Order: sequence, then structure tokens, then C-alpha cells
Amino acid sequence: MSLIVCRNLAKTYHLGETEVHALRGISLDINAGDFVAVMGASGSGKSTLMNILGCLDVPTTGSYVLDKTDISTLSANRLADIRNRKIGFVFQSFNLIPRTTARENVQLPLFYRGVTSHEQQTLALRALEKVGLAGRERHHPSQLSGGQQQRVAIARALVTNPSLMLADEPTGNLDSEASREIMEMLTRLNAEEGLTILLVTHEADIAAYAGRVITMKDGLILSDRPTRRDRPAVALQKTTT
Repeated sequence: MSLIVCRNLAKTYHLGETEVHALRGISLDINAGDFVAVMGASGSGKSTLMNILGCLDVPTTGSYVLDKTDISTLSANRLADIRNRKIGFVFQSFNLIPRTTARENVQLPLFYRGVTSHEQQTLALRALEKVGLAGRERHHPSQLSGGQQQRVAIARALVTNPSLMLADEPTGNLDSEASREIMEMLTRLNAEEGLTILLVTHEADIAAYAGRVITMKDGLILSDRPTRRDRPAVALQKTTT
């Protein structure tokens, strides 16, 4: 079943008298349960595409349907509601609040949704357990490693049970071991929870964890191909034995 359907997406920015064509008519389908990586050089349009898919921006022309809802013409308030209910975001810089605990960071999307305090705590603890941080709920970000902070960020993205997770360079600030652990966890969440993941990365070895890699150039899709999902799993097995 198609979760994302994009048809002829174009995005043009105006910088003074200059027109910048960030997207030049992209058509794309992503099914529920897919794990897709998007690659491309700076200026290729991948960030613009992610912003539109994340309901942070709207296309200049073309259509974007997310989970049977046409996003292209929604108001700012409706876009914010869609973001809160259907999309989980994971960023390279974690974007955690330093003075709050891991649990409180994970609760934040539920707070904005108006969920009761008791349910916030219950769901946050459950999300932290899913990412392997049970028992760390009272730790502040400064008390956690980079990989653990990213796990908190992933738990925060998971806590609302989103239709889609958007991960923007989620391993960009991590060492190779922490990167491997994060990608293996995302692979597990995709396989076991059926979570749909769209990941932006410039690293081919990270993209190889996805089931499909889209490469962009000059606002267009240059290639869209399946990957061999067994390669990262084999590497993990060799590391842990």
C-alpha cells in the first residue's frame, strides 16, 4: 500500500531576481513498511524533498499525498497537526533539550498533542525500552554518549506511533561503532515494527542498510534502485562473534 505518492513535485525559491529550482518535477511512490535512503551532493534537492515530505514546506507545483491525505494545499496549522500525528523526525544533531531528562525529551511530542501526564510517561518509557535505554530515563543528555542521545531522539520520534520516520543524516555525528548500532536498530524497527523510514545520508555504507536507494542530482531523481540488505547484517555478525 502506498504511504507516499508524489507526482511532478517542483519547488522554486526566489533569491532576489534569481530563481532557484530546487526540485524539477519529481514523481515518487513509497509503500508502508519501506526503508528508503536518499543520497546526493549538496544542492541536489534531497533536503528540499525531505522538507516537503516532512510537511515543513509545500511544493510550488505538483502533488504530495501522505497516507491518503493531500498535503499540497493544507494550511500551516493543518501541516503542523500532520507533522505531530504522522511523522517522526530524527536529526544529525539530536536536538535534545539539555536541561530535561531522556524521558521528558521523549514525552515532548505527546505534551503538544495534549496527552495526559501519566500516559506521556508510560508511552515514553515504552519507547525508551524499544531503543535499548530502559533504566536511563532519568539521565540528562550530558550524561549520555552520542549514540545514546541519538537513541533518545529515535525514541522521541517513535513515541507518537508515526506513519513515517524521517532521518536526516542520523549517524553524521557518531563514530563508526555507534553508527553501526543505530543503523542496526533502525533496520530492526523497520523489520519488526513495520516502521516506514526515509533516511538522508551521504555515506554509501549507511545507505546500504536501506532496502532501496534514491540518488538525486540537480533537483531530479538520477537513480532509484534496490539494495542488498544482507550486506550490513553480515558485517554485524562478524563484529559480534
